[in-house]
Amino acid sequence: MSLGCVMIDIEGTRLTETDRERLLNPLVAGVILFSRHFESVEQLQKLTDEIHYLRHPKLLIAVDHEGGRVQRFKEGFSRLPAMRLIGQMYDKSPEKAKEMAADVGWLMATELLSVGVDFSFAPVADLNFGGSRVIGDRSFHSNPQVVADLTWHLMDGMHKAGMASVAKHFPGHGYIQADTHYEIAVDERSFNEISQQDLQPFLRLIENQVEAIMPAHVIYPKMDSLPAGFSKHWLQDVLRKQCHFEGAIISDDLSMKAAEVFGTPAKRVTMALEAGCDLVLVCNDSTAADDVLANVRWDADALSHARLIRLHGKPQLHYSQLHKDPQWQSKSYAVNHFLNEVNQQELLG
Repeated sequence: MSLGCVMIDIEGTRLTETDRERLLNPLVAGVILFSRHFESVEQLQKLTDEIHYLRHPKLLIAVDHEGGRVQRFKEGFSRLPAMRLIGQMYDKSPEKAKEMAADVGWLMATELLSVGVDFSFAPVADLNFGGSRVIGDRSFHSNPQVVADLTWHLMDGMHKAGMASVAKHFPGHGYIQADTHYEIAVDERSFNEISQQDLQPFLRLIENQVEAIMPAHVIYPKMDSLPAGFSKHWLQDVLRKQCHFEGAIISDDLSMKAAEVFGTPAKRVTMALEAGCDLVLVCNDSTAADDVLANVRWDADALSHARLIRLHGKPQLHYSQLHKDPQWQSKSYAVNHFLNEVNQQELLG
């Protein structure tokens, strides 16, 4: 059985019979985990083992674990900084900031891989224009070249740990205030503005072999009336042809409000696949997942399957080895020291 084209979630901290039935559907390619799926490191390891043993090739297991306010697993994992903090460090010391980004990427990836998670949806390559309610401190900086620099170093750290990277949210989600989890988002800027600013970090990552890119649920009406994740213009003409991206395109969650207006779950998934996505996310809505698995008809080609296979993690350490490993100790100390310094500066005003 090959990997399918849909990534879904599960009910709780252990697989139920209903979960297993869904995950054995040929359309399914993987599982996305959230905070509700985590009780302890031991429980998480058992869960990921069970998911991986279900099928061959193994289902992909992913999580949003960027750092700052988007970190799904806490107890037993290193606390990771919000990316804006590393961007602020860059303004004072670019070399130290680049080293910190690489350390955070390695530490995040190593810890997740050690418990059976294949990849995190990171790095965030959006620019911080100052007004976005959903991006905010998840972005490194407002300067495209700084974001390009720091996302590359974070990705490099992930790669050295054995984890693929997923850059998001193409072609850029940082300019608008709207949160696509709850509302439709429209960016009225021209392609020239977006290409000169927001696209620059993505181009740098593509040049350096980023394995996957996630498009935004944002409408850019000067280019297309559909959000980027449903747009053949953005995914095929711009991302594939103009940007020369050859990796996997992974949709953002198609259960978000910004996607819901485009029809039933099955229709949304079909639209995203037809636009050029290799993998689509349907999260936090079991009814929607069942509709998709019952009604979507899609035969992924061999190239799309190969792109997804590249996302399987290559762990170098088991969780039980982490705290004895000199590299983990060094990078964990560096990140903790950085966060403590930030906290101290905030206390001093």
